[in-house]
Amino acid sequence: MSGMSALAAAVDSAASAHHGSSIGSTVSSLIDSIGTFFSQLESLRWGPLLLGLALYAVYLLLRSRALWGALRAAYPGEPIRWRDVWGAYMVGYAINNVFPLGGGNVAQLFLTRLAIPASSYPTVATALSTGVIFDWFMGLLVMCFAFTQGVFPKPPDFSKLPAFDISFFASHMRFTLFLLTVLGVVFLVGFALLSAKVKAFWERVRQGLAILRDRRRYRRDMARWQFASWVARFAAYWALLDAFHIGGSVRNVLLVLGVQVVASVFPFTPGGAGVQQALLLTIFAHNSYVASFSVGQQIATAVLTTACGFGALVLIFRFRSFREVIERSKADRRAQSAGEVLPSAGG
Repeated sequence: MSGMSALAAAVDSAASAHHGSSIGSTVSSLIDSIGTFFSQLESLRWGPLLLGLALYAVYLLLRSRALWGALRAAYPGEPIRWRDVWGAYMVGYAINNVFPLGGGNVAQLFLTRLAIPASSYPTVATALSTGVIFDWFMGLLVMCFAFTQGVFPKPPDFSKLPAFDISFFASHMRFTLFLLTVLGVVFLVGFALLSAKVKAFWERVRQGLAILRDRRRYRRDMARWQFASWVARFAAYWALLDAFHIGGSVRNVLLVLGVQVVASVFPFTPGGAGVQQALLLTIFAHNSYVASFSVGQQIATAVLTTACGFGALVLIFRFRSFREVIERSKADRRAQSAGEVLPSAGG
């Protein structure tokens, strides 16, 4: 135990020093890029920007369709509206663009469960997570391409990037492994404490995986929609690269998507802004507009998704504030524990 304590203390000391300096450099870099974005605003190409945002909205719409397919497979006898699934997804996406650590995922889970009165949290969460399989496959292909281009930093070089979240974990591998071990132990302890409810829990998880057991339905109702969403996402960033004078091309778009794959692993800044900016500045270092693009495209997509998310929150789910969502979430959990069902979304 003394060895573990010493290791934890040493790592914590080193982490604190590195953490502070890296956060400062990350914030400073972001502020500089925001200033560059506004100084170059006049040169922005508005036609490609609007096209890119329209395609980005299509990308999100197609992703919600895939999630709808997974939920319908999990609850074949329940009437599930696509607009409710899309609305919950947009609310979650909007929150994740403003707040770190994936808080929007919790909001999406609650609102989706609310839209399906007879549903349970384990089943809904599992059904929503089935989309990760196809995304991992596509992300792996994108990363394989990115690492062959000679401009994408190799994993050992991530510690040199001016982004505190990715550089911190890359620089302190002992701490990273220690943290992963602790999380694993916490998971096992939690699993043991809930052993009395494990059987019912796994039955609900299995229900959420229903679409994966029907290959034909998976291809028809989920995989093809996800593939279409990746195509729309690809086209959206081609247009956005043109809008910011980086230049749309197959290579450039795949490099940007590779950056986003890495950023999705480190959700410690809203939308992975710090990681995205650090990687984009490294990859497109030769282009004077890269700083503007690194924050400009995130600002543009954040405005779009926030508007859609707030609209869905008010018009579909009839909430007026996020505080009301939190209060309703607590009531929903109490109702599920008591075996009751709250009114459906929009009811």
